[in-house]
Amino acid sequence: MSAVGGPQTADRVPWRQRKVARIAIRAAQVLVTLLVVAAVSFGILLLVTPSVGNARELARQLDLAHHAPYPGALVPPRFAAALEATEDHRFNSEPGIDPLAVGRFGLGQLMGKGDQGGATLYAQLAKVLYTPGDASIKAQLEQVALAVKLRFSYGPAEVLRLYSSVVYFGHGYYGLQNASCGYYGVLPARMSWPQAALLAGLVYAPTADDPVNFPANALGREQHVMGRLVATGVLTQAQAAAYLRMPVSALLAGRGSGAC
Repeated sequence: MSAVGGPQTADRVPWRQRKVARIAIRAAQVLVTLLVVAAVSFGILLLVTPSVGNARELARQLDLAHHAPYPGALVPPRFAAALEATEDHRFNSEPGIDPLAVGRFGLGQLMGKGDQGGATLYAQLAKVLYTPGDASIKAQLEQVALAVKLRFSYGPAEVLRLYSSVVYFGHGYYGLQNASCGYYGVLPARMSWPQAALLAGLVYAPTADDPVNFPANALGREQHVMGRLVATGVLTQAQAAAYLRMPVSALLAGRGSGAC
């Protein structure tokens, strides 16, 4: 029996290996095909979406409509760090899009879960400037292509300044300078870490987290941003804990002072 069983067992191993190899080759072929299709589709998307050469002018028009200074104050390091940590921690190295976020978006659409979040700051700026109020799949695809164009047309520093000048911070404040002066009575460069973190958190849900009307919600967002600053190594846990001991009302102490 052993003589008969031995060859049969030996014959099965190569057959199984060949089957696994065939499956692996087919999977690789499918993956390569999908990548080629994705690359070609993205190339076409870049061709059919508009130029972003007018981004500065669109931002200027929005600021004029919202009574915000254009281009506004320079984005201070504390606010930049807080915003990038919570909204787009690969902001300075990505090509305008986050491939992982794009993958989550595609998977979410296939599974019927909708937008899974994770839009880069470039894509968020594209939405504000080019597709405001449009949540369709078409608009979201356009935002991806426009994000890449913004990244390579203007670079991270200017995109961050354009974004900060047009984004809504709640309580009627558009733009970083209006928000900093309106909530705190100080120019952006003079914001403390807690103040910068609070403002960075407001862009996610500016009305619901308005610190004047909903201080508890605003504190929750500030806590989230502080956590992200710790996670990205900008602040230590001890520093974040100390900053969070300051109540939201203390951060707003200069509100209405007319100091800027």
